[in-house]
Amino acid sequence: MHAQVLRDRPGTCPECGMALESVSAGSGNDDGAELNSMTHRFKICALLTLPLFVLAMSDLIPGRPFDDFVAAPWAVLIQLLLASPVVLWGAWPFFRRGLDSVIRMRPNMFTLLATGIGSAYVYSAVAAAIGDMFPDAFRGDRGEVAVYFEAASVITTLVLLGQVLELKARHRAGAAIRELLDLAPPQARRVQSDGAEDDVPLDQVVVGDRLRVRPGEKIPVDGFILEGSGVVDESMLTGEPVPVAKETKDHVTGATVNQNGSFIMRAERIGEQTLLAQIVAQVRRAQLSRAPIQEITDTVAAWFVPAVILVAVATFVLWACFGPPPAVGYALLNAVAVLIIACPCALGLATPVSIMVGTGRGARAGVLFRNAATLQALERVNTIVFDKTGTLTRGEARLIGIETTGTFGETELLGLSASLERASEHPLAHAIVHGAATRGAKADEVTSFESVTGMGAVGVVRGRRVVVGSRSFLEQQGIDAAPLLPNAEVRHREGQTVVFVALDGVIAGIMGVVDPIRDTTHDALRLLSAQGIEFVMATGDNLTTARTVADKLQIEAVHAELLPEGKLDVVVSLQRAGRVVAMAADGINDAPALAAADVGIAMGTGTDVAIQTAGVTAVRGDLTGVVSALHLSRATMTNVRQNLFLALAYNVAAVPIAAGALYPSFGILLNPMIAAAAMSLSSVSVIANALRLRQVKLKC
Repeated sequence: MHAQVLRDRPGTCPECGMALESVSAGSGNDDGAELNSMTHRFKICALLTLPLFVLAMSDLIPGRPFDDFVAAPWAVLIQLLLASPVVLWGAWPFFRRGLDSVIRMRPNMFTLLATGIGSAYVYSAVAAAIGDMFPDAFRGDRGEVAVYFEAASVITTLVLLGQVLELKARHRAGAAIRELLDLAPPQARRVQSDGAEDDVPLDQVVVGDRLRVRPGEKIPVDGFILEGSGVVDESMLTGEPVPVAKETKDHVTGATVNQNGSFIMRAERIGEQTLLAQIVAQVRRAQLSRAPIQEITDTVAAWFVPAVILVAVATFVLWACFGPPPAVGYALLNAVAVLIIACPCALGLATPVSIMVGTGRGARAGVLFRNAATLQALERVNTIVFDKTGTLTRGEARLIGIETTGTFGETELLGLSASLERASEHPLAHAIVHGAATRGAKADEVTSFESVTGMGAVGVVRGRRVVVGSRSFLEQQGIDAAPLLPNAEVRHREGQTVVFVALDGVIAGIMGVVDPIRDTTHDALRLLSAQGIEFVMATGDNLTTARTVADKLQIEAVHAELLPEGKLDVVVSLQRAGRVVAMAADGINDAPALAAADVGIAMGTGTDVAIQTAGVTAVRGDLTGVVSALHLSRATMTNVRQNLFLALAYNVAAVPIAAGALYPSFGILLNPMIAAAAMSLSSVSVIANALRLRQVKLKC
């Protein structure tokens, strides 16, 4: 609830008094010890409280069989003996946290609980010891001084029950972390250098190990296939139910399932370096972060507890002065009811529990939020700026044509170009390198290599100065691309991306690359449009090519031939126009725009720089993740507001009733025991509402 509080050992939060959450992803919400303690206290206290409750309700039992016992002079001592362990031991955690809150001058729910339970018990204990010395205002119609051991005990027991239910519900709220951790297999089958195979615990696998993965087994760690092939179910990462065929040199991810085939893989990333471990860590960080809306709750709570104490004091004074006999008894009971029923635990839980469940639901759907602030900010987004390559398109560009000026052959030109592009992570570079390999073009070592993000690269290969990149990049290098511009324009109109190549300062050729639009892009844009989102394309590609793709996707606003700074300018200009902007992209050249946007959304298939810069990562790598993220953000924030309404409405209605507002007209008073039950149920109702987010349907 208060993420700014950090401790090096388990304990309670000095702000709200609740148990601290473990920062370690592997610990879930780590409430096992407290849950066991509260459960043990509840069981013992329930056994001791039951006879007290029966005695308190004896007037309602037909035949009133306990009247003689209740009237006996030693009956009060029996009640004292039964109630003392309940209050002094069972409620001890509440008293300790309540005292801490007073010492730290941070009043919270335990301040109210400790005051309410302690007042009822101390008053009753004093009455049992020296009741004869009490004045008439403390006595009933028959001259007796009432004791409220049953109220103190029942309140304690019900609050303990509420704590048990709340801790169990919080445990369920953190189930996403445990579900993710359980995905990893406990062991791996290692292949020794002599060909022998043996099963080893997962934590004994080291980078470079050769691991056998058989049909139906989970892949133990991240790596790539050395021998064999398989069909891998990657739905735990991407949400995509269709399995993916994997062959030699293909990368595989730990915790995914090999459905068919058998292969030997090389371990590349182990332990905390695996994608699963990184996902778990990111989800945990998001669950423990604070949403800006939580500040409102904290402000309300800071004033709420002192206000409740004042209301309780006023209630006591008014009932003591004007209430029926025993006036002080009524005053005490109603003041205690106010303190108990107004506990702000439901208010404090309203936001963090929804954030915890919402981020966990996102992880199961392949959508990772960096923190709660991002989850809240995404709800307000009304404009999304898309990069083209790898975001709207597959990012699987392929080389489909080469044209030269005739001075050099296609194979030689392709080999020289591939020599430069081997160092780049851009999909176009991958297409050129792959095209060179399939066409038998040889790539050589590069010297004097220089790269300009979003434009191109230059270097010396085989003694020639090679320049590969956009037309504007060649012009910056003082190279005239005019001889091949007509050919390039034809390819642009066909939707191809054109890469220019120059050798020794002279244009030598062009290469046409096609990156097909993703199959899911059309439907994703349709769903986003239905939610009121406007689209903008910002790409470094040629304007004609960009416009061809945009027309197919019905995107009207297109900004092309942009450097990284240009994409940043697009985002900033939209923000200045009053738009709340998200940037969805996957490349290094998109990092400045991702950082500047109100929400940066990185495609999971993109570069590490993009993913580290963005606030949201769509693991699957396409726009269905953006749709899911937006839908989940709106659902989560709606859930938060519902919880805040439930908590505030409950307190606004309950406090006046507890104070006795209905008594003059209807003769109705709220017993503190009922107040304790209602207070516990209010917290559980807030958590139950948040847990509905686990079932929210994310349209893809």
